[in-house]
Amino acid sequence: MTARYQARWVVLGDRAGTVIPDGVVDVDDSGRIEFVGPATHAPVVDGPATTLGGALLPGLVNTHCHAPMTLFRGVGEGLPLERWLRDVMWPRESRLTPDDVYAGMALASAEMLRCGVTTSSEMYFHPDAMIAASTDSGARLVAAAPLLAPPGTAQLSILDGQLAAALDHAVRYAKDERVRIALGPHSAYTVPIPFLATVAEQAQAADLLVHIHVAETQNEDAELRETYGTSSPQVLADHGVLEAQLIAAHAVWLSDEDVEIFRRHDVSVAHCPSSNAKLASGIARVPVFSAAGLRVGLGTDGPASNNTLDLWHEIRLASQLAKLSTMDATALPAAEAFWMASGGGAAALGLDDIGILEAGRWADLVHLDTEDSAFVPIETPTDVITHLVWSAGSRHVRDTWVAGRQVVADGVCRTLDVAQLRADVQVRALRLAQ
Repeated sequence: MTARYQARWVVLGDRAGTVIPDGVVDVDDSGRIEFVGPATHAPVVDGPATTLGGALLPGLVNTHCHAPMTLFRGVGEGLPLERWLRDVMWPRESRLTPDDVYAGMALASAEMLRCGVTTSSEMYFHPDAMIAASTDSGARLVAAAPLLAPPGTAQLSILDGQLAAALDHAVRYAKDERVRIALGPHSAYTVPIPFLATVAEQAQAADLLVHIHVAETQNEDAELRETYGTSSPQVLADHGVLEAQLIAAHAVWLSDEDVEIFRRHDVSVAHCPSSNAKLASGIARVPVFSAAGLRVGLGTDGPASNNTLDLWHEIRLASQLAKLSTMDATALPAAEAFWMASGGGAAALGLDDIGILEAGRWADLVHLDTEDSAFVPIETPTDVITHLVWSAGSRHVRDTWVAGRQVVADGVCRTLDVAQLRADVQVRALRLAQ
């Protein structure tokens, strides 16, 4: 049977910012979209029809996150990135158990679904626990198995073991329609360059995405420049790392030459404006990326460095920072900013079956209540996109579906016991702080 959802406004999530007044979305019993268009052009369906009112839009896509770090939200405030990682985060993370990661990821997944984020690309430890939590929540997940050895350890032996485990995960989850495995080497300044080359070779052979931090801070590649005489993007290109399908998280400190390197190798960027602002890392040159044709998505980064998983903040801030950094009020208009959180984010992750409301893609849907002053006035359909970016937010999300299954109803996550998870994460966080 085909289920029909009718809304006052249907926002496709495409780059043009298309909005269909009085539109419908039909979902087949496999959870895929069968039809999107005006109600007057809709075919007859044999299943239930639900009139939602408000706006119906694609599930948002978080392209870079470390969601289980809900366990560390607010920890190490005020420290620069390098000290925050080495002195605060990594010691606590060395004590993590799979159960800790499950609890942190489950709480985060419920938070994201409540905000209308149906897909997140995660780089974190104990990926089986992370996948189990996301599966229980009903969310969609790109799980980048982390490749990072603790300081002072036998790095290469640990990295080799992590890579072998990640490749095994790729085989085990190959048929899971809501889980995609990726390889997650932390960065060129924490993982040896020759090993990164091996990761790229293995990723190409297995058709896996590589998710890596690149040029997040101004001085992170100082050692690379001292050794190789050039920037981290050029070093990655010289060693074949960019031959793999790759998404670069942050990409704040890219020169024009670096942007051209990314363009030639079709590297995507996960733009994390709130995290970069909070840690004083800088402002990524998103208008330059877009002009060069790079695929750019939005990410929250982890809840310990943002500290929220609300992608609506990133949509607005991305546009604000683009305008401010270029002193150009036309930079990153509303439709482009929303695209980066929907179809553009999906494209950055190499996913062509989510992010846009169109026939054949998964029915990852978000229903927003537009009976609010944030949506007044609306003179043309274009105003809906403008209000979504500049005046609306997660507070307006009422319902969320993933592959046609409702996971948030009337603003409440229905798949997990959020109150119990909050209590559990509180206890675990205190233990990890010891």
